[in-house]
Amino acid sequence: MKSSSRMDRRTFLRASGVAIGLPFLDAMMPLRASEAQKTALKSPRRMVLVGQPLGMYGPNFFPEKAGKDYVASRYLKNLEGLRDRFTVFSGMSHRYAAGHFAEVGIFTGVAPEFIRDKDIKNGISLDQEVASHIGNQTRFRCLNLGGGDVTWNKRGVRLPAEQRATQVFRKLFIAGTPEEEARELQRVKDGQSILDDVGDQIRSLNRKVGSNDRERLDLFLTSVREAEQSLQQDEHWSTTPKPKVEYQTPNNDFGGPQLLERSRQWYDIVHLALQTDSTRVMTLWLGSQERPEIDGVNLGHHDASHHGQDPGKLEQLALIEEAEVKVFGEFIEKMKATKEGDQSLLDHTGVIYTSNLGNSSSHDNNNLPIILAGGTFKHQGHLAYDTKNNMLMSNLFVRMLHHMNIEAQTFGASSGIISEV
Repeated sequence: MKSSSRMDRRTFLRASGVAIGLPFLDAMMPLRASEAQKTALKSPRRMVLVGQPLGMYGPNFFPEKAGKDYVASRYLKNLEGLRDRFTVFSGMSHRYAAGHFAEVGIFTGVAPEFIRDKDIKNGISLDQEVASHIGNQTRFRCLNLGGGDVTWNKRGVRLPAEQRATQVFRKLFIAGTPEEEARELQRVKDGQSILDDVGDQIRSLNRKVGSNDRERLDLFLTSVREAEQSLQQDEHWSTTPKPKVEYQTPNNDFGGPQLLERSRQWYDIVHLALQTDSTRVMTLWLGSQERPEIDGVNLGHHDASHHGQDPGKLEQLALIEEAEVKVFGEFIEKMKATKEGDQSLLDHTGVIYTSNLGNSSSHDNNNLPIILAGGTFKHQGHLAYDTKNNMLMSNLFVRMLHHMNIEAQTFGASSGIISEV
């Protein structure tokens, strides 16, 4: 029997001072919501950007044939059961010059003249653009995990990543003592008071300085505004109980040699954060320069990536990269198995898996390894573009924005949109 009254979405069960958040119920739906609105409220769109710094060996990654009936490459054999849920791209990049420095542009996609060695003039990254549209709907507008220099705000300032999985899990799911929560709330209030004072001083200074200084102050004031928004977010959610999850609290932050364990731990946290709607946008930067604990591997990952076509190094590199793709596949399988309404969590989440390097041995940034999984896309198997004159990856980012219901026409240096998916 349907209820005629509407329940507040933030209804909690309260007993002995403990508040337990309820899952989203039909009774929490607006009474006159359309079916489309109900679907959107129950199943919001989500996005995950996964990257790693040492590329993928092309012959083991890219299929030889384009289309849906391609023969899986060595690495993609680990994703065979998911063939209809992802698209692999070849002939796509940002057209940056060779070098590790191009990592900074992997998710911003600005024009090549802005990403040069020792001369970076970056723009906003895709995750931050989406997060700006989501605002206060979730506890965290966006989470930037693992490491890397891949998340940038709208003024082209790098945002640091959360590098310790144990601390991220605690932030997401572990409630503090009443004393800790009171201190946190006071910290937020104190922070707002300090930022109000700083803002007044900056505005006063703006009236006294020249144009160059005003530009510098404007950049600083932008950072202040972002901090204010973050504090407002903190205040809103500091009194909202954290979700409970059936997952053993991690007590170890895996290092570089534990490449696969570290990746699985991060993927588990990403999955739980999305499943509990703690955030809808996440960036995860994985990988290691060190020797991973993988059978048959006795070289460091970075050493193996500079293979120079040496057969021994190529095989060790293949063992590492094959294992990385396999762990990524485990994450996608888990997302697919997680029900959300009439569909799965994967159906509502667009996931990009990529690297800033195409050929790590020569530091080449063309023909990047790219997998697009899940989401609201019409997956095409293998989409093959010109491996010499690459399709701009920013065109795919525009399509990602449309998946997130953001009707953007451009992003970064885009020249259009990838309409095939």
